[in-house]
Amino acid sequence: MLRVAFSPTSSIIARTTLLRAPPQTATVSVHRKKAHSSQTPYLTSSGPESTTPAPHGTGIHGDWVLFHPVYSQEELKSVEVLHQECKTFSDKLAFRLVKLARWGFDIVSGYKHKPIPPGSTMTIDELRKGGYILNEKGWLARILFLETIAGVPGMVAATVRHLVSLRLMKRDNGWIHTCLEEAENERMHLMTFMNLREPGIFFRALILGAQGVFYNLFFLMYLFVPNACHRFVGYLEEEAVFTYTYCIDELEKGRIPEWTNKPAPQIAIDYWRLKPEAKMLEVIYAVRADESTHRFVNHSLANLNTKTDVSPFCLREPGMDTKGKTISYVRVRSE
Repeated sequence: MLRVAFSPTSSIIARTTLLRAPPQTATVSVHRKKAHSSQTPYLTSSGPESTTPAPHGTGIHGDWVLFHPVYSQEELKSVEVLHQECKTFSDKLAFRLVKLARWGFDIVSGYKHKPIPPGSTMTIDELRKGGYILNEKGWLARILFLETIAGVPGMVAATVRHLVSLRLMKRDNGWIHTCLEEAENERMHLMTFMNLREPGIFFRALILGAQGVFYNLFFLMYLFVPNACHRFVGYLEEEAVFTYTYCIDELEKGRIPEWTNKPAPQIAIDYWRLKPEAKMLEVIYAVRADESTHRFVNHSLANLNTKTDVSPFCLREPGMDTKGKTISYVRVRSE
C-alpha cells in the first residue's frame, strides 16, 4: 500500500498550493479538457485540435468539461483485480451490502459465470443456451444497469459536500471536484453503451425505481457516515473491475462475436482519444481502467478525515501504475 501523510500543517500547504498552482494541461497519461461546439474545432484521437468542423446534426464532438484520464496501451493492460481488506465493522457491513447488491444485480441482469467444462467442444450458441456465457444483449443489459447506478454516489457526495460548504461558508478541500469527476465519468460510460442499445420501457422503469431508492438511501447515509459510503463505493468498484475484466477475457476468447470487429462508438473515440479504427475491446479496456481509478479513489477517501483532510486527487492524479496495482492511499499523520 502507498502512504500519504496528512496533518493540519500539510493541509494548509496543500490548500495554498491548490490556489497558486497553474492548471495542469497534460501529463504522460492525463489531460485537461474543454468543451467544443459543432461550430468550433474539436479534439481528435490524434491529440491536437482538428480544423475540420464536426459533421452537421451530430451534436457536440470532441471533449468534455471535467478532467478525465486518457490511457496509454501499457496503462490499459496494467489493471489488476484487487480487494481492500475489511478491518472495521463498517468495512465488513459495506462489503456485505455490496455482495448482497451483487447477488440481486446478477439475478436482474441474467449474469452467469458458470465454469465451462474442461475440454468442452460446445459452440458459442450451445454455451449460451447452457448458461455458461452471456450474449451481447445480456452484457449490454448488465453494463447499462450498472452504469446508471454507478453514476449516483459521486453526485450525491458532491451535492452533500457542496451544501455543507455553502452552509458553513468554508472551503471543501477539493472533495467536490473529485466526486463530480467520478459522477461525470460514470455517466459517460452510460452514454457510450447507449450507442449500442436502446432500452425498452420495462428496463427504463427498473432503472428509475432502482435509482430512486439508491439515491435517497445513499444521500441519508452520506449525511452521517461518509467514510463508510466511500468504502461501500470502493467495494462496488471492485466488483465493476472484476466484471469488466471477465468481459475482456470473454471478448478476447471470441465468446462475444458480435463485438469482435464492432467499431468503437464515436463518443468513446472522442472521450478516451482512441484511434479512429478502435474496436469495442479498446472501449472495454478504457472503461475498466476508469473503474479501477474509482476503486482507488473511493478506498483512499474512506481512509481520510472527511472534515479536515484535503483530497489528494485535486492536487495530482496518480498514474495507472498506482491506481491499477494498488488498492488505496493509507492515511498516516505526519510529525
